[in-house]
Amino acid sequence: MTATAHEAVCHWLLNHSSTESPTVQSVTVTVGFGTQSRDLKPWMIALLIVLLLTVVAVTIGVLTHLLVSGQKMEYYHSTFKISDLRVNSNSGQNSTYQLKDLREMSENLVDEIFIDSDLNKHYIKNQVVRLTPEENGVKADIIMVFQFPSTEQRALIKEKILSILNQKIRNTRALPINASSVQVNAMSSSTGKLTVQACCGKRVVPLIVNRIMSGDIAAKAAWPWQASLQCNNIHQCGATLISNTWLITAAHCFMNNANPRQWTVSFGTTINPPLMKRNVRRIIVHERYHSPAREYDIAVVQFSPRVTFTDDIHRVCLPEASASFQPNSTVYITGFGALFYGGESQNNLREAKLKIISDDVCKQPHVYGHDIKSGMFCAGYLEGIYDACRGDSGGPLVVKDLKDTWYLIGIVSWGDNCGQKNKPGVYTNVVYYRNWITSKTGL
Repeated sequence: MTATAHEAVCHWLLNHSSTESPTVQSVTVTVGFGTQSRDLKPWMIALLIVLLLTVVAVTIGVLTHLLVSGQKMEYYHSTFKISDLRVNSNSGQNSTYQLKDLREMSENLVDEIFIDSDLNKHYIKNQVVRLTPEENGVKADIIMVFQFPSTEQRALIKEKILSILNQKIRNTRALPINASSVQVNAMSSSTGKLTVQACCGKRVVPLIVNRIMSGDIAAKAAWPWQASLQCNNIHQCGATLISNTWLITAAHCFMNNANPRQWTVSFGTTINPPLMKRNVRRIIVHERYHSPAREYDIAVVQFSPRVTFTDDIHRVCLPEASASFQPNSTVYITGFGALFYGGESQNNLREAKLKIISDDVCKQPHVYGHDIKSGMFCAGYLEGIYDACRGDSGGPLVVKDLKDTWYLIGIVSWGDNCGQKNKPGVYTNVVYYRNWITSKTGL
């Protein structure tokens, strides 16, 4: 509400309130065609006050709504160069960073800059959409989202944003940014929104996860990268969307049939009806996978036509080849698999929260012993119960970072039964095969 409106309401209340005692002896009330005198009871006074406050509150709400509805989302693309550092180097120098760390540090820095600025009431968020290694540094591309009154001139806003970035970046020690490299350009709302949506690993549904077996159904749009691979229109395996044309899954899914013409992929939280369906164009199974061996259990699948990313269909992020994830980290699996060993696949997508189990534990004789090879890891609980099952194969095991960005780190591969004690699920390690994925997909 504006100050003028607020003052008007206050003046009205002041001019219409009595300076006398609140006990009112008499009031003249018109009834029909005549008048009569009656006492106004205390409860009537209270009721009138409540009604008056209600009218004021409604007025404030209407004015606030009008003010907010007059604002719109604005998208701005900024670039700057982070200088004098190396990426993925083994030199051990302090200037060495992982791209994942740089993304997080850059987003945190931009958050701090605008939250502590004159634009803090208009700033919504920022998102690093690309980090490009260059000579002696890394170029960062960032989308910044603001909300301004529709009457504001975008050219003036752009100059204000650029001025704040230049001023703050010159004085920051968080990252060695070249201030002269900072650029800002306005984007159309449609382009800005699509660019933000195209970023990997983002979801719109709050995280509330319990279990797959015996378990809870995933909310709509909760896991937008989940896909169902179907042979002759029958669900066979899960898969994970990693671009608008590529999926990643398990090699053993194609052990009996690798003819792409007989395969389709569907998206959404139900198999029937699917939210969207696509034809498979290519199936690339790892060259060293040979059933019944369980090593190299990874494949990539290309489909067409490409999908447009939305809240319901969205790609997950792939980790860097140098990434590592610690035992006991919390991870999540999703799938359309059976609820018990020997059961049938389910129509609704389900979800479970697990823990990464260290190789030392998983290679113990009473767990899996020497069956755990390079490129595999275990996740779940030695007590059993929560686990992947038949029909979940090929599906995602994901983890989120501090910025709520989700990364695919495992592919449902194998295990003894489902949810059995001392027999957790075994997953293909995506990091181990990261370079192979790039060699086949360019991602």
